[in-house]
Amino acid sequence: MRIILAQPRGFCAGVVRAVDIVERALERFGAPVYVRHEIVHNRHVVESLERKGARFVEELDEVPAGAVTVFSAHGVARVVEREAERRSLPVLDATCPLVSKVHAEGRRYVAQGRTLILIGHAGHPEVVGTLGQVDGEVHLVATVEDVGRLELSADRPVAYVTQTTLSVDDTRAVIDALRGRFHDIQGPDTRDICYATQNRQVAVRELARRADVVLVVGAANSSNSNRLREIGAEDGKPCHLIPDAGALRREWFEGAAAIGITAGASAPESLVQAVVTQLAAWWPGAEVSTLPGIVEDVQFKLPAALTENRASAAA
Repeated sequence: MRIILAQPRGFCAGVVRAVDIVERALERFGAPVYVRHEIVHNRHVVESLERKGARFVEELDEVPAGAVTVFSAHGVARVVEREAERRSLPVLDATCPLVSKVHAEGRRYVAQGRTLILIGHAGHPEVVGTLGQVDGEVHLVATVEDVGRLELSADRPVAYVTQTTLSVDDTRAVIDALRGRFHDIQGPDTRDICYATQNRQVAVRELARRADVVLVVGAANSSNSNRLREIGAEDGKPCHLIPDAGALRREWFEGAAAIGITAGASAPESLVQAVVTQLAAWWPGAEVSTLPGIVEDVQFKLPAALTENRASAAA
């Protein structure tokens, strides 16, 4: 049996930053630290932080007065920011900088007098946050059919932005439909699409070419993990989304000579290695290799409040 790992896989820089913010806040301020919404969509990450003293809530009215509060990597609406200010809650914003960039782009387009179109999935926390960050008319579309249903004239000045967990390939058809319908349209360069989403999708396509069965380690409520599973299955290979090694079923691999493994952007490497360990226990002597691929070295800065406190402590 051969076990092949995708490269890149797992945590992206935005997730690393978000988790680091919660951990450093706990170190600096002590438990509990309150986090609005799951910091990232992974139960193992959330439970690990809970054991350290993080408390996850869905709304700010669940946060006690004066408690340190963290906004999740997905971002929040302005109404949430204003509520935190009204209550004078000390806030650490763990919104991924690439999500914040989408917010800024959306506001810029609206300030230019354009009607904004957001390409994304209704109800996803990032989409909810983005819709709530832009003052003005915003329309949400997910498919080419949604574009056709927009009640906007062809000569209306419009602009589009996208949910960061969608890749260039995910959005290409919708963007083409928008450009085909509207005469005056602007949107970000494809280079502004989340690098981590694109890189992981390219990697899983290559993985599916080499493996007989593909495993995606990630949560069922993780948008990017679900998309990796879909892409892994596009070549007709069995592809399973699993939260951890405990979900493995040996019968999935009957007749297989190579198993491919990748992980969503919110899945820690420890879960991948646990899957490898279980497979190696079933097939002693299995060859484990990693495909060549992009090595990500992106790092995002932490909030100044945390870095300044750390520097002061060191001094």
